[in-house]
Amino acid sequence: MDARQLEYFVAIVEHGGFSRAAAALHVAQPSLSQAMANLEAELGVALFHRLGRGVVLSEAGAELIEPSRRVLRDMAAVRDTATALSGLRRGTVEVATMPSPGIEPLTTLIRRFAELHPAVTVSTRAAFTPDEVVSLVRGGACELGLLGSARPFAASGVDVLAIEAQPFVVVAAPGGPVEDGVTIRPDDLAGRKLIASRHGSLMRGIVDDITAGGTGAEIVTVVDHRTSILPLVMAGVGVAVLPASWARLARRCGAVVAPIDPTAHLHVAMINLGAHLTPAARSFLALTRSLAGHQQDQGTPAAVPPN
Repeated sequence: MDARQLEYFVAIVEHGGFSRAAAALHVAQPSLSQAMANLEAELGVALFHRLGRGVVLSEAGAELIEPSRRVLRDMAAVRDTATALSGLRRGTVEVATMPSPGIEPLTTLIRRFAELHPAVTVSTRAAFTPDEVVSLVRGGACELGLLGSARPFAASGVDVLAIEAQPFVVVAAPGGPVEDGVTIRPDDLAGRKLIASRHGSLMRGIVDDITAGGTGAEIVTVVDHRTSILPLVMAGVGVAVLPASWARLARRCGAVVAPIDPTAHLHVAMINLGAHLTPAARSFLALTRSLAGHQQDQGTPAAVPPN
């Protein structure tokens, strides 16, 4: 008998069946059924009566459910105590992240986390679409995933923590018609050369809308790696449309940043599978939740972040 089997047993009871428990635990139903068969064989009693497509607790199962819950609570208390004693002196947090959220809020999160837990490593893996982030988290490659989407994100089987909505801005080299901090309209980009990402991103969709408006604006270069954009802007190749997460970095590179009105927003969220997070991942998620609460208290960003 092990804790995993007891966790499965309690989940089946609390969720009212094998299929719902499997979905809540993010495990395959055959694996759940096999674990219960092994537990029943080890205990020598049937825990459930199978009735058609459903199950009900047997008399033995009814007697064992509360002791099982006590064991799981006691084990959780042991883990929590050990975590408190260790003070998160070691460990690694694996985070899958898309490029723009990987600038902000990830930079702020890592800086604050490093101050709290200097011996814990934050390891990031690149992903370029929300689906890629979800795949890395569901597959177990990363415990946490940071993504941005055109609408508030939702996906089955993952917990979603909404963090912020980033407006899009224009980033340009200094000395041109774009003035830092001065709001412009898409029509103001008439005749300008634009730097764009490949099709499929919200950023590319905004650029395509601008070039389709008959203003003479045109895409002069398409990049896969967002890290190429600021050097191209500063070299005078063209202007770029980016989420506001890039604003501080762009200004530090000497670029000017202007809000767009009207604009779309990149909805940034962190996802995880809920159960079985390591202490380090739980701490990183708690820090993210605190940041999200602060952002919501401030309201949805509506302007370019200041220097």
